[in-house]
Amino acid sequence: MELDLTPKTAQPMFEGDGGSYYTWSSSQMPILAETNVGAGRLVLQPRGFALPHYADSSKVGYVIEGTDGVVGMVLPNTGEVVLKLKQGDVIPIPIGSVSWWFNDGDSDLIIAFLGETSKALIPGQFSYFFLTGALGVIGGFSTELTSKVYGLEKDELEKLTKSQTGVVIIKIDKSQPMPKPQMDLTKKLVYNIDVARLENVGFVQTLTEKGFPFIGDVGLSVIRVKLEPGAIKAPSYPANPAVQLIYIARGSGKVEIVGLNGKSALNTQVKAGDLLVLPQFFVVAEIAGEEGMESYSIVTTSKPMFEELAGRGSIWGALSSSVQQVVLNVDSEFQKLFISKIKESTNVIPPAT
Repeated sequence: MELDLTPKTAQPMFEGDGGSYYTWSSSQMPILAETNVGAGRLVLQPRGFALPHYADSSKVGYVIEGTDGVVGMVLPNTGEVVLKLKQGDVIPIPIGSVSWWFNDGDSDLIIAFLGETSKALIPGQFSYFFLTGALGVIGGFSTELTSKVYGLEKDELEKLTKSQTGVVIIKIDKSQPMPKPQMDLTKKLVYNIDVARLENVGFVQTLTEKGFPFIGDVGLSVIRVKLEPGAIKAPSYPANPAVQLIYIARGSGKVEIVGLNGKSALNTQVKAGDLLVLPQFFVVAEIAGEEGMESYSIVTTSKPMFEELAGRGSIWGALSSSVQQVVLNVDSEFQKLFISKIKESTNVIPPAT
């Protein structure tokens, strides 16, 4: 059976005054369920507040846009931590941890969430459980049980369970004070992957628990690829059994994927907002368009290993010259030319001049 790797954009799940939440469903994109990964995108307008909730999947959030985001998290066996978020920040969200999200700025806060769904109720999708609001779990129990649990009278119980009528995202009045971020904990639990780099053509940056210990709590790693106009990220493949979920964060370009038996599995244009899946061991290359391209992805392992098919660190350089001649069926002169070209390049190739 052939896998459908066609990139898709998110569909709205909720839209309101405080913001919106978009999701990629496994019915819209079956490859998500087949590879046990999922994604969503949160858009919070100024003073927008995503009600406290927990989810059935571990995931990583990446701030696409915004400068004054705030997230409150209650990690298992800990108290609440309040962290500041800005564009480029990566924030892991362990499975089962309670979180709320708030936009304290004057422009939209946009966050993409990518995660692993092998333990999810619906493979390929995140399911959320809200503490309060119209969908809150607290309102789902019988009044008899809830009154005994909290020791409340009938009118008090009504106030507890019915006062908040919002769904998913609400808008908070400017007069309502909110917790201030704890900057010492922000430095420990948030990592900015968009820090400027000096490379002229582009770069590939991998974030693992070695450089950011907190990401080890979700068992994932993050890869950021930034390409200048016309640049190419050379073909590579995951050398361990891991799936890569790729989100096109900015710009546009082209993605090519090759799978079993050397057959092209995908050769298509992509744009900001597209999501695509690289199945385990498949080979992928990215080509930036006229405006350049940035992609952000997760890999479903805390210790990713990738082999390159071009550049001085590629798999070709590890093979002996005689083996190279045999597998390519070429003479020594061409083999030397081929290897010399490889040694002159990196895994990011500049545009043709």
